[in-house]
Amino acid sequence: MATAEKKKSTIEDQLRALVRLQHIDNRIDQIRKLRGDLPEEIQDLEDEKAGLETRLENYEEEVKEKEVAKRQAELDIKEAEGLIDKYEDQQLQVRNNREYDALTKEIEGQKERISNARETIEEAEKTIQSNESSIEDTRERLSELEAVLGEKKAKLDEVLEDTEDEETTLEEIRAEAEDEVDDRYLKAYSKLRDRLRDGRAVVPLKRGAAAGFAVPPQRQVEIRQRKRIIACEHTGRIIVDQDLYNETVDDMKEKLSV
Repeated sequence: MATAEKKKSTIEDQLRALVRLQHIDNRIDQIRKLRGDLPEEIQDLEDEKAGLETRLENYEEEVKEKEVAKRQAELDIKEAEGLIDKYEDQQLQVRNNREYDALTKEIEGQKERISNARETIEEAEKTIQSNESSIEDTRERLSELEAVLGEKKAKLDEVLEDTEDEETTLEEIRAEAEDEVDDRYLKAYSKLRDRLRDGRAVVPLKRGAAAGFAVPPQRQVEIRQRKRIIACEHTGRIIVDQDLYNETVDDMKEKLSV
């Protein structure tokens, strides 16, 4: 960031400082463009992988729960069938209708218990079968995703290895260049960088135009005088004299060896 205390500089000094900063940012942008959408793509794949792993865990956990429920239902059926046999034997020995009716009610309760347990088994088997199919599909998708993720990470690592040192150096030089720009101009520059798709907040005047927009003759004269910070009335970009721009960029190229 620009410091509050700076040595006094002319508008031309500020224009050169802005061009230097823009040139450095252009190079940093180029480096980051080499990475393309890889960081975002990798993050999306990581998010999808995490989601699939959670889904897989949920499927497997539900299968375990249904298997437990199925085993319990099978035990309930076995126990209920045993109780039915017991109550039917007792019915042969009862002495009155009240005892017989009570046992009949118990038998009906156990038959309902068996019916409910069979429904539980049927539902559990359907869920287990469905989940096992989903587990297989999810594992297959995870395997494919991990392969793609590995490729993209390797590609990104390769790009980072080739550019990381240069980007670190550029960031250090950028901090120095940024410190040479007055706060008010730096804020305007930063806002333009954020707003403009190509990030070119500072552009040269070439053949009467700047970044594709014609500049009125009087404005061209003022730009070449280098006594004012002049912005494009169409885009808001800061326009500088082409000679000044080229001289400054040539100096920066030598310094950056790019």
